[in-house]
Amino acid sequence: MILSLVLFGALALVTPLLTRVLGRRVFAVIALLPAAVFVLLLTWLPGVLAGTPVVETVEWIPALDIALSFRLDALALLLALIVTGIGALVLLYCMNYFADDEPALGRFAALLLAFAGVMFGLVTADDVFVLFTFWEATSVLSYLLIGHYTGRKESRGAALQALTVTTFGGLAMLVGLVILAVEGGTTSLAELVANPVTGAAGEWAIALVLLGAVSKSALVPFHFWLPAAMAAPTPVSAYLHAAAMVKAGVYLVARLAPGYAELEVWHPIVIGLGGLTMLVGGWRALRQYDLKLLLAYGTVSQLGFLIMVTGLGTRDAALAGVALLLAHALFKATLFLVVGIVDHAAGTRDWRKLSGLGRRMPVIATIAFLAAASMAGLPPLLGFVAKEAVFTAELESALAGDTWGWIALVAAFLGSVLTVAYTVRFVWGAFFTKAEVPPTPLHRESPAIGIAPAILAGASVVFAFAVPLIEPLLAAYADELPGGHEYHLALWHGLEPALALSAAVFALAALLVWGRQRVARMQAAMPPALDSARGYLGIVSFVDRLAARVTTAFQVRGLAGYLAIIMVVFIGGLGTAAILNASWPGGVRLWDYPAQPFIAFIMSIAAIAAAIVRRRVTSVLLVGVTGYGLVLLFGMSGAPDLALTQALVETITIVVFVLVLRRLPKQSAVHPTALGRATRAVIGVLAGLVMGVIGLVALSARIEPTISEGLPALSIEAHGKNIVNVMLVDIRAWDTLGEISVLVAVATGVASLIFVSGRTGGAPRLDEQPDRRNRLQPVLEPASSIRAAKPRLAEVDDETDAAAEAHENRQTWLLAGRTLSPRNRSILIEVLVRLLFHPAIIVSVYLLFVGHNAPGGGFAGGLLAGLALVARYLAGGRYELGEAAPVDAGRLLGTGLLLAAGTAASSLLFGLTAFESTWFEADVPVLGHLSIGTSTLFDIGVYLVVVGLVLDILRSLGAEVDRHQEEVEGDPEASDPTAADREGAPA
Repeated sequence: MILSLVLFGALALVTPLLTRVLGRRVFAVIALLPAAVFVLLLTWLPGVLAGTPVVETVEWIPALDIALSFRLDALALLLALIVTGIGALVLLYCMNYFADDEPALGRFAALLLAFAGVMFGLVTADDVFVLFTFWEATSVLSYLLIGHYTGRKESRGAALQALTVTTFGGLAMLVGLVILAVEGGTTSLAELVANPVTGAAGEWAIALVLLGAVSKSALVPFHFWLPAAMAAPTPVSAYLHAAAMVKAGVYLVARLAPGYAELEVWHPIVIGLGGLTMLVGGWRALRQYDLKLLLAYGTVSQLGFLIMVTGLGTRDAALAGVALLLAHALFKATLFLVVGIVDHAAGTRDWRKLSGLGRRMPVIATIAFLAAASMAGLPPLLGFVAKEAVFTAELESALAGDTWGWIALVAAFLGSVLTVAYTVRFVWGAFFTKAEVPPTPLHRESPAIGIAPAILAGASVVFAFAVPLIEPLLAAYADELPGGHEYHLALWHGLEPALALSAAVFALAALLVWGRQRVARMQAAMPPALDSARGYLGIVSFVDRLAARVTTAFQVRGLAGYLAIIMVVFIGGLGTAAILNASWPGGVRLWDYPAQPFIAFIMSIAAIAAAIVRRRVTSVLLVGVTGYGLVLLFGMSGAPDLALTQALVETITIVVFVLVLRRLPKQSAVHPTALGRATRAVIGVLAGLVMGVIGLVALSARIEPTISEGLPALSIEAHGKNIVNVMLVDIRAWDTLGEISVLVAVATGVASLIFVSGRTGGAPRLDEQPDRRNRLQPVLEPASSIRAAKPRLAEVDDETDAAAEAHENRQTWLLAGRTLSPRNRSILIEVLVRLLFHPAIIVSVYLLFVGHNAPGGGFAGGLLAGLALVARYLAGGRYELGEAAPVDAGRLLGTGLLLAAGTAASSLLFGLTAFESTWFEADVPVLGHLSIGTSTLFDIGVYLVVVGLVLDILRSLGAEVDRHQEEVEGDPEASDPTAADREGAPA
């Protein structure tokens, strides 16, 4: 199982690359994996039926008793077969559903395959926290799949709605799982079911877990997200919303029922909400004209039916429930796929515009009739077998005196009437000829698109006759519940009460169909009392309005007023705490060395000056003085690693400020804000005093020994002598992983503010500009050959022929040097950058690898490499940046983050805890003793993230801003990144 999950993940990662080569045929290739897993699961069937579940466990976090534990018993095997079998068929269907020019086809294929793997992990996970991880992963992937058509507002809104609702339920479920794990003393789901948690803790825990199941399976009042999710492509609806994701809640109820069905909180939630959902979904389905929406509300109804039956708590109800689960997956997936074919062929899903499709699409119509008959519970199909079993189990429970049994029976009966009615509506609307509607023109579809729905519809027929073959798997789960082992699934049980109930269902459904106009008027007259979508939109709207009012109230005075509010809260809160503090230092040492107060004085003067001066660039440079003063304090206090990092960070920060300030006026506004100077001065002074007092208090507040005494020993144990770097990449690697994740988010945010579209790729290169390429000569080419060619390298206003000639004959020290206009080129800068760039890159790599034992590390090395790229950009422009780093910054960021996070996963593969380091040591000739560990790989990931961040910022705030300026000026020749816009920036 674990290997299968790894293969799902690995193949999903490479699927976008395969799509570039194979196009839509990639779906046929990736469908082989779930198909292979399906066959593998069938080989495990005899052992599972014999009572020997397949168990695989890898230790993960022993301190919390969390392990990568997977258990394949009868219920898990049934769901895994549904997930992989239908998943393979849906992927095969996609090959004929999508065109090669479908936008983001590779991403869609990868996400759909990844979802199949995540769903497989969910139904086989035995550790409750691993199950929760897969549970939330399904929400995230469904969000991405529902929102596949990113250009459509309804797709984005539906995706966000589904994510919000299911994540809310998932968080509630997490709390319940934590209570179960703590009270039960284990994280094993099988053990928690075998030895259930009772009492108030068990009641609360199960209520919270059921809340997660209810939201995931779209029960009232959370049912509204599922019909909205029909904005997704049809294969997503067929898989996620018929056979896979929405079954997660049903699976969880079925999994917990053997241990917790007797709790007081169980039946009101499971049967009460399940029965109500079945009625609401069926009633709403009768109002729909969109075939896909009709099936969506039908799915809501059937999900309520499934949870109500599987949660009844008896053996026969459990058997009927899992039989209905299998039947529903088959017929509902079939119908969704058929709707996709109809939509493709007719160009619409509105059945008021469809007429005569049954005669012209006889094969597809036959497939739809079989699936619809199974949904309605007609013989001889699996849906009929399951519905008869449900009626029998609920009737037995009701006659035994169970009130909830009567409620379930009435709800199932009335819901089945509605099911038959909306099934007739679907079949008649999609395929029958309507006298008032002209024949619908059809586009020719490939016959292969009908293979997947034909197999699924055929299975509904075959399984009905071969039910004795599949019953052992279903009964193996059902036998875990009380209630005897008398009932067996069969296509014909003779004349029994369940058959009479079915006949009554069809009779009442016929009346509904006959009086459909009266029913429609009745529905139109009823107020939407159960329209939870309005409640959701109302809540979202209220939050938006509240946020707008708060923002308006607190940010009305501009940036200075906003910062003033933050500072006032800081002064009031921490200042009050400092005044009430009782632990003041016994003495104060004014300085540690004579230079310290002098450096502090310079930093203070620079800070005050930065707040006074009007010129923005001057302010930035003065702020940089305070930063470099901190570098001196770190260095003279025995912290060279911190000093090095601070120096590099300060330099990068100044560059970023300058790049931004190019597009702003040179001077600050004369009237900054409504706040007076005196007010701002008082706030600033008080904030500084409070921060100083807090520093004094913090230094005297220690009551326990410092942990720093143990850090040297931990560093040596981690094969490092540089405590700072060992802390970052080993001891507290989780923190660093979070920090570089923030860096990736920052880079994405900055780029999103600058780029309107198409932010992928790197900075522009010379070969992307033919007019420039033809005018460029090789670097350091002799001037004589340049003169022979007589190219015009720049056409600048007011430039004399002599100046142009001098520019053409000047040697270029950078690849894109001649893309700059003569007035903005500096031979001195070009020579310096040419001489220092490659040594800087080498030193950055040196800092990366020596950081474990000397000042440096991935962060410092990445910053130095980034500064080298900054120098290339400032000296040669955006084309020089493209030549210096011809890579996609996003790929660097992603690769670095993946490499850093991968070291955690690699530790798990070897039975270690996350980020537990391992080392390779050897004596190598010439190089001497080498020690390379997973922490080194982590540091390389940090290095790549930092380089990617700098490159992305240069590409956004530098190259892209240059391009915008060129478009504004209307002068494509003025490609200088540091021209007039750069005035005031350091050369």
